[in-house]
Amino acid sequence: MKSQYIVLSSVLIAGLLTADNVVAQVAREPLPLESWVSREGVLDAQVSPDSTYVGLLKIRSNKANAVVEIYRSADLGKKPYTIGKRKMNVVEFHWLSDTKVVLGMGESAGPDAGADDRTDRGNRIAVADVESEKLRILEGVEGTIEELLPGESDKIIISFAEYSAGTPAAALPSRFRPRSYWELDLNSGALKLRVRGKAILGNFEFDARGKEWLARGVDLTKDEFIWYWRSPGGTGWTEVMRMGAGDADVFAVESIDLTKADHLLVRANNGHDKIGLWSFNVNTRSFDELVARREDVDVYGVRYHSNQWKNPHLVTGVSYFKDKLHVEYFDAVEKATYERLQYAIPYAHVIDINSRSRDGATMTVHNAGPRDPGTFYLLHEAKLQAVGGSQPLLPSRSLVDIQYIDYRAQDGQSIPAYLTVPQGKPPFPLVVLPHDGPFVQEAIVFDEWAQLLANNGYVVLQPQYRGSLGYGKQFHRAAFERSSQQSSAMHGDLDAGAKELVRRGLARSDRIAIFGWSYGGYAALLAASREQQIYQCAIAGAAILAPQKYVHDRQYRLRGVGDEAQIRLWSDNDSVLDIVEQLYAPLLLVRGSADQRVASDDTEQFHKLLEWHGKDYATLELEGAGHSLTTLSYRHREDLYESIIDYLENDCGPGGL
Repeated sequence: MKSQYIVLSSVLIAGLLTADNVVAQVAREPLPLESWVSREGVLDAQVSPDSTYVGLLKIRSNKANAVVEIYRSADLGKKPYTIGKRKMNVVEFHWLSDTKVVLGMGESAGPDAGADDRTDRGNRIAVADVESEKLRILEGVEGTIEELLPGESDKIIISFAEYSAGTPAAALPSRFRPRSYWELDLNSGALKLRVRGKAILGNFEFDARGKEWLARGVDLTKDEFIWYWRSPGGTGWTEVMRMGAGDADVFAVESIDLTKADHLLVRANNGHDKIGLWSFNVNTRSFDELVARREDVDVYGVRYHSNQWKNPHLVTGVSYFKDKLHVEYFDAVEKATYERLQYAIPYAHVIDINSRSRDGATMTVHNAGPRDPGTFYLLHEAKLQAVGGSQPLLPSRSLVDIQYIDYRAQDGQSIPAYLTVPQGKPPFPLVVLPHDGPFVQEAIVFDEWAQLLANNGYVVLQPQYRGSLGYGKQFHRAAFERSSQQSSAMHGDLDAGAKELVRRGLARSDRIAIFGWSYGGYAALLAASREQQIYQCAIAGAAILAPQKYVHDRQYRLRGVGDEAQIRLWSDNDSVLDIVEQLYAPLLLVRGSADQRVASDDTEQFHKLLEWHGKDYATLELEGAGHSLTTLSYRHREDLYESIIDYLENDCGPGGL
């Protein structure tokens, strides 16, 4: 393949600040809240296969639905063809051919609407011709776009959920939930069943020929996850792996290994502490070859070839996450392409070529990082230009870099963390921001909360406390295996990080707060109960208040996700309702009125107990919001951010933070 490279310009990238040697920057006035909560922006950009057109998925105003704007790549200044429908919101779009686009459209969105979990019903399928500028919504067809069929611009594969809300299947990880898959004729609207999923064999993926090659299922009687494989041209399914809910090792199929027949590329421990990428022989059901593994962190995933028209499903690199996403490439041309983009794009951090023309010369590129909430670029005719950002009201000069540090916990365990230092001269007031989960990998690219707080003068610490994923099996299991006080070490990791920043001169010892959501909110409340109190206040959003009740009500759902660690952790933790008398720090409590995980009667009881014990607390209820952050609308975020900043400034301990 001929290289299509050009070095566009030399961009000075600001160096990362170190925790021990902070270079003071002149503090700027905080941005208005509208800059943080605005819905306006570009959500996606895709170039047509022949490079003639580029489409932008865009929200034009806070009250508007998302539409697709189609521009000629050679003339972005010309008025675009806008694809949209009154009272409907475009969720996604894909190029079927040089002139035809397929769209997924949902219910009308707006300032009072949050983004629910991805659902099928209500998702309409539409087709647009960009030359005739005609849009046709297929009547009676609802579902999720799963796959474009190679060489067939008039057919796609869509899917529907094959489970009901509130059932064990609904609680499974999304890629294990049973679905039915249908071939949709975009001309006639006719549907042809490809495969109907069941729990035992229910979730499918398709290869470059549009054929099913991978399937996942769950044996609910044995609480086991199952992976299946189908050989090219075959009709039956071969079971390749079963993983129990309590298994410590990870097994996750990433792709077909195109270099070896009957082999898969799998992320797995295979008996090791760190997750690596392996070539797995489906016939012998064994790991044949280690492709990549690191000693410090787990393999995060794989990177596919940027030209999916010419090289569909081709893995060209393996990724891992530390200070940012790093990729180790197997393909020299792909590596060189990304390196040139890294130099050309301002504040380059995590770059992805998210679409490319058939000839490879034209592409859309997405960049996101601490100084860039997300910007799309078009490279066309050797010219790179920005075509839109996801949060254009956040200028890079008002944002700050993020540092990746580590510190020692009280028992000597090394704890990695992300540190966001505001502009100005230290020491600063500190906000400790524990992630939820708790057993997740917090892969930070652009963190809106950390940047918002830093923009208002707070240094922000996001500890990857033990139990966090991404740092190996031993680090994960240290959260619930070392002692009868299984969670105490996790919470001690937060306090140790705060004390370390004070020691380094970055934070003031008398100006420390803690803020978290879901499990992070629970951790914030426990932090407020410690007798040796270092926090001036705690902000708890959607906090789990009664862990044992939470486990009892959702135990089959928690087992459904294959994580017995969750059950063990929540079962062994204190109920906040039992330790109200020991809550020493002032509290701001945030809850969505539609939160199904934090019972309203628990919240009412908690408030009554706080009143009874004369505790200093304030509340914020977000009307219509659920437990997940994705349910927060423009209005919710506006109320939440305003309340947090006001509370920290005025009510977080004597004189505020």
